[in-house]
Amino acid sequence: MEILSSTTTFSLLVITFITIIVFKFLASLHRQQNYWKNHNVPYIKPVPVLGPALKFLLRQITFIEYSELVYNSYSNARYIGTMNSSLPNLVIRDPELIREITVKYFDHFTDHKAFVDEDIEPLFSKNVFMLRGERWREMRNILTPTFTANKMKFMFELVSKCSQQFVDYLYDHPEEFSSLDAKDAFGRYTNDVIATVAFGVSVNSLKDRDNEFYRKGKSAFSGLFGNVGKLTLMGICPALFKITGITLIPRDTTDFFRAVILEALKAREKDGIVRQDMLNLLIQAKDKDKPTVHQMTVDDIVSQALIFFLAGLDSTSNLMSYMAYELALCPDAQERLRKEIDGCLQEGNGEISYETLTKMEYMDMVVSETLRKNPGVVFMDRVCTRKFEFPPAEPGYGSPTMYPGETIWLPVYALHHDPKYFPDPEKFDPERFSEENKSNVVPYTYLPFGAGPRKCIGDRFAMMETKILMVQLLHKFILKPIEKTQIPMVFQKNTFIPTPEKGFWIGLEKRVS
Repeated sequence: MEILSSTTTFSLLVITFITIIVFKFLASLHRQQNYWKNHNVPYIKPVPVLGPALKFLLRQITFIEYSELVYNSYSNARYIGTMNSSLPNLVIRDPELIREITVKYFDHFTDHKAFVDEDIEPLFSKNVFMLRGERWREMRNILTPTFTANKMKFMFELVSKCSQQFVDYLYDHPEEFSSLDAKDAFGRYTNDVIATVAFGVSVNSLKDRDNEFYRKGKSAFSGLFGNVGKLTLMGICPALFKITGITLIPRDTTDFFRAVILEALKAREKDGIVRQDMLNLLIQAKDKDKPTVHQMTVDDIVSQALIFFLAGLDSTSNLMSYMAYELALCPDAQERLRKEIDGCLQEGNGEISYETLTKMEYMDMVVSETLRKNPGVVFMDRVCTRKFEFPPAEPGYGSPTMYPGETIWLPVYALHHDPKYFPDPEKFDPERFSEENKSNVVPYTYLPFGAGPRKCIGDRFAMMETKILMVQLLHKFILKPIEKTQIPMVFQKNTFIPTPEKGFWIGLEKRVS
């Protein structure tokens, strides 16, 4: 009788437990389906559980197509409601509202969404992009002096040396690069730049193609961003990763970068080495006597160096690849830029200074248009950190309140391709950013590096790194489309980052003196 009673009690507990789970699931589902409707906000009706991004997750459309689907669903709305899994999310369409969120009311939206759990990836989560609140402010203040004009001048010499080494190798080995995989080649160049500037290590990744620094960098990047399913699962169920001990970045990779930094720190301390690079500034921050909210550690230094390395490996090499691709397809723009380059080099007796580089008008126009047509991200995010009431999206709609933890997305790609702001958006036209025309660009419709205090801190460095490479490259080569060049470009459907389906293939032809 007691056994029967115990079995009955256990069964009731199991049924109760399952009932609670089902009830919570249904309640969450109901909230997801009706949240923005109940708040009288124009919204995209979510597919249960996965939300409106289901077509992207099923690889039926690209992330770019998904963003434009959302952006164009209400052509006059200031913003559109979506669900980020079970959390409310607003896609902000109105440039003036973007300004208010990123600048005027920045203290309400100070953070990025943590897509990597700190307990799972403690090293990566310490970087300035991922940090939040006061810890972010402190790290931002530490890093900001690294990217002033004066510091750029010092690092320019290191970067210029890398670019010269890169182009000289291409020039001396034409048999290897008449058909150039631009993304791979430029990724090796950015690898060498960040290795020397952020880690104090000299490598030549075109010559030594299998060097450990490049291999570990690729391993870290593919671990973090190469698997959409794994990244999505971490966002939905981080507990699974904690229990199993699964990480995104392989342990041997993080151990490698930590060891590189430790070796550089020891060598600099032992031999009194001072290099004008980012690592030196981080060392000074670590050793300063002034107390801070958080004492700088070796892992903090490694994390900052790693995020700049990964950003260079992908976003900056993407910029260079898109720029080379666009110039190969637009010979008039390429020739005009080459004339500007030749003129600057002639004035400098074959050399180019940082000051000259920053004053190259057409170079700046070409880079700006490349970033307009091919931004590095589809959306940028902000997390609400203080309760905020939005104005109505359109007349007749409500004024929703956003609460801490909820998110907004800035639709960078869709804004850059909105014909209302950029006529004939698929055309590569550097004249949009000429001295006469750039004042016509509506503020906060052009967001290649974000906006406000959380704007990308390394944008000036990325521009310098890209421009000096293009100076060296176009001075010695003509860029041309080849049989493997994909025209028009088609994007992969399995990544959040715009990635060409068939890569960036261009031809290099030596210039006739």
